[in-house]
Amino acid sequence: MSEPAQPTEATDDLPPYLVPHSQAPIRLIYEDTDLLLVDKPHHLLSVPGRHPLNRDSLIRRLQPRYPDVQAVHRLDLDTSGLMVVPKRRESLSELARQFQRRQIKKEYTAIVWGEVSEDRGSIKFPIATDWSNRPKQIICEKRGKHALTHFEVLKRGNNRSLIKLKPVTGRSHQLRIHMQSLGHPIIGCDMYAHPEALEASDRLLLHATRLKLCAPSTGNWLSVFSPIPFDL
Repeated sequence: MSEPAQPTEATDDLPPYLVPHSQAPIRLIYEDTDLLLVDKPHHLLSVPGRHPLNRDSLIRRLQPRYPDVQAVHRLDLDTSGLMVVPKRRESLSELARQFQRRQIKKEYTAIVWGEVSEDRGSIKFPIATDWSNRPKQIICEKRGKHALTHFEVLKRGNNRSLIKLKPVTGRSHQLRIHMQSLGHPIIGCDMYAHPEALEASDRLLLHATRLKLCAPSTGNWLSVFSPIPFDL
């Protein structure tokens, strides 16, 4: 799902978190007068962090060629895949409205720990910030915000499941914590996976696979796909 990038600085009593520097290139998939559709590599921030050593990001890399680009949504540092990047202020405003109205459709693919028994289903647990363990989130019926994720199992094997995830809402870490709540954490997740699932991959096995939106100037619907860079 589209989620805020992981914080690039810790609390005042801890040293700043310095992100890994991804050497992988950004892949440009589509461009028009309004926007870019790009494929973000994992371990690349969506926007610059506050710390000087965390300035490298998707937006900073695009700005030399597209000086007016701004972020309208983000992917986590560890998540790879599709992002839409507005090229001008007018398209930024329109795309922000589409996100607010949930008109933009997002689809992710992940590999989770264990073989999920249901072929498909929906996860509706509300999500709140875990204030004592930020930036982690928790399932919380009392103060959590509504969160909804649809899932479909694509393949099972070797104590793993390849799944399609369709977030309806866009809460921070929604896909990670929703899958953990089912007992099937996303492999390689350093926040919600148990040690064995974390150590099973050197990266988070979560990829933004599909994105569907309406181009602001033309009104035409765009649908793009990015193949997953991993498999069972």
